[in-house]
Amino acid sequence: MDYFVKKDSIVRKIWGKGDTILFIFAGASAEFALNRAVDWLYFTGKLPNDPLGRLFSTVTYARKIVFSEKEAAYRAIDNITAIHSAVEHNRNSKIPDWAYRDVLFMLIHYSIASYELLERKLSAVEKDEVFDVFHRFGERMNLIGLPGSYNEWVIMRKDHLDTNLIKSSYTVDLYKQYKKHLGAIRYQLLIDGQKLVVPKEVKALLKLSKISSLTLILPIYKLSGKAGIDAWLKNIILPKNYKKEIKDLDVPLIS
Repeated sequence: MDYFVKKDSIVRKIWGKGDTILFIFAGASAEFALNRAVDWLYFTGKLPNDPLGRLFSTVTYARKIVFSEKEAAYRAIDNITAIHSAVEHNRNSKIPDWAYRDVLFMLIHYSIASYELLERKLSAVEKDEVFDVFHRFGERMNLIGLPGSYNEWVIMRKDHLDTNLIKSSYTVDLYKQYKKHLGAIRYQLLIDGQKLVVPKEVKALLKLSKISSLTLILPIYKLSGKAGIDAWLKNIILPKNYKKEIKDLDVPLIS
């Protein structure tokens, strides 16, 4: 069977582990809040009303595509395109091309940053693999202006970070929603997780300090998987109403 991502790809290793996905989730939650096009996510009301669910849906879609047979992955990507087209129609305006690219760029960055935080540094070949998967994702969505290689992506990513991020009233409100839905302790864990994977441009805009409580906890958390208590830790980090999502984090959608 022909899969969208080869079974031996590093991308499957990255997206097949719940702890890695948690850090992808944390990083994306920071950049979503700063993106100049975040008003599009507010337009439907889904993001402020259920910020965790909205971010989980983005991560879940990406994960499903990573583990799907090629035609099924194409259908999932086409569905994403159709959903966004409907929102554009309802608002009578078009989502900027750079906003679509930003989401892809986030997935590339946090896939690499999260895996390197928890496991090891990726080789140049492995980084190319990560780039290729999400580049093909973007091509299927008919996005324009995509970088042609990982090295080109590095340059474009820096430009996007400098140009497309701003701390706005949406940022402030979204972080209030994060705290409301997570509670004080989980909210602080989210912030501490963000500190470890977001780029310096994001840290500066959010005024995130360099000190993270997870720096001390992380070695224990890494070992916890071997001890069989990582699921317990995930339940501490994420709210109870996301039990199914938490349980599914370490279960490949297609083996």
